Amino acid sequence: MKLQPLADRIVIKKIEVATKSSSGILLPDSAKEQPQSGEALAIGKDVKEIKVGDQVLYPKYGPAEVKVEGQELLIVKEEDVLAVMKGKK
Repeated sequence: MKLQPLADRIVIKKIEVATKSSSGILLPDSAKEQPQSGEALAIGKDVKEIKVGDQVLYPKYGPAEVKVEGQELLIVKEEDVLAVMKGKK
């Protein structure tokens, strides 16, 4: 990845949500719940508790949205990460 976050920032890739319901109905974008979890792709040098590859929960509002190499990513401060999901990959 060509994006290196500074200080205590983390680059997160959103976890994709299902486009179909469990009964097979296609869901429009407006009906899908926005994901609030993702995978840490890169971390700044001052990040202490999160490692690349960790799945994290982040707040619904606040992360900076960027597009790099055609991929939509989020940048968030470490202090704004709500939790690390243990045992998930």
